[in-house]
Amino acid sequence: MVSATTAPQHFLTLLDLGADELKGLLARSRELKALRSRGVSYEPLRGRTLAMLFSLSSTRTRVAFEAGMQQLGGHAIFLAPDDTQLGRGEPIEDTARVLSQMVDAVMIRTPEQQDIEAFARAASVPVINAMTSKHHPCQLLADVQTFEELRGPIEGKTVAFVGDGHNMCHSYIHAARQFGFHLRIATPKGYEPDPDLVASSNRVEVAETPRDAVAGAHLVVTDVWSSMGHETEERDRRRAFASFQVTRKLLDDADPRTLFMHCLPAHRGEEVSDDLLDDPRSAVWEEAGNRLHSQKALLEYLMLGKR
Repeated sequence: MVSATTAPQHFLTLLDLGADELKGLLARSRELKALRSRGVSYEPLRGRTLAMLFSLSSTRTRVAFEAGMQQLGGHAIFLAPDDTQLGRGEPIEDTARVLSQMVDAVMIRTPEQQDIEAFARAASVPVINAMTSKHHPCQLLADVQTFEELRGPIEGKTVAFVGDGHNMCHSYIHAARQFGFHLRIATPKGYEPDPDLVASSNRVEVAETPRDAVAGAHLVVTDVWSSMGHETEERDRRRAFASFQVTRKLLDDADPRTLFMHCLPAHRGEEVSDDLLDDPRSAVWEEAGNRLHSQKALLEYLMLGKR
C-alpha cells in the first residue's frame, strides 16, 4: 500500500501521465498480452486488492479490471452504490480515507468528474477513472493500443470523431495531445465538446460535416448518441444526430487503410449502420479485448511503479 507520506499517482485523465509514460504503458500492455497468449503465469500483484466503485453499469470495464487483477495475482472487490455508505450519504472524502486504509487502489465509475477528483484528493492510494461524463481515459489506452497493433504508430495520423462531444470525445482531445495525432471532430450543433478543451490543443479541428471529418482519416471513431444520464433526451438526440451515423459509405471517404472503432455497447442502426461492426475495417472486437491488457498494465504501473 502507498505510504501516507507519498502522494499516490492517480489516473483521472490522460494528462495525469506524461506522453512517454503513456507510451511505456502501451508497450507494457503488449508485453502482458503476449505473456497471456503464451499461457505464462505472471502475478506481481499477489496480496494486493483493488476496490471497484460502480454507480453506473458496466460490462467491459468491470470484467477487464476484475479479470485483470485476478490474472495479476491480486483481488478485486465490486461495490455498487447500495454496498457502501455512499448510498446513505457518507461524504465521498470519508469513504476515500477509509478505503485507503484497506486496499491498494480504487477504481471508480461515476457520472460526476468532480466526485472522482474529490475522492482522489482525499485518498492515499491510486485512484483510477473508469468513466465519468467528462472523461474516459482507460478506453483511450485500449484504442491507441489497437490502432498501433494493426497500423503502426498513431503519431502524425489523422483521427475523426463523429458523434456526441461527450466523455469519449474529450478523452480523444487529450489523446491527440499526448500521442501526437491530428483530431477532427464532427458533432451536431448543441452537442459540441467542451470549448475550453478544444481551444487547449492545436491538434484539434472542428469539422462542418461528418464527411469533412472523415476525409482521408486513418481512424474513425464514434460513440452512442445517448449516454447514461441522457435517457430523457433520446428522442431529441435521435433527431439531432440522424445525419451523423457512421456507415460503410462514409468510411469510403477515409484513408483506404482506415480503421473504425467504437467503445461499445453499440446501437446498430443509430450511431452505426447495421453492418458496420462486421466490416473488415472495423476493429471493435480487438479494441474491446485490449481493455483487459491495457488495464492490467495500468494497474501494475500504479501499484508497483514503472516496470
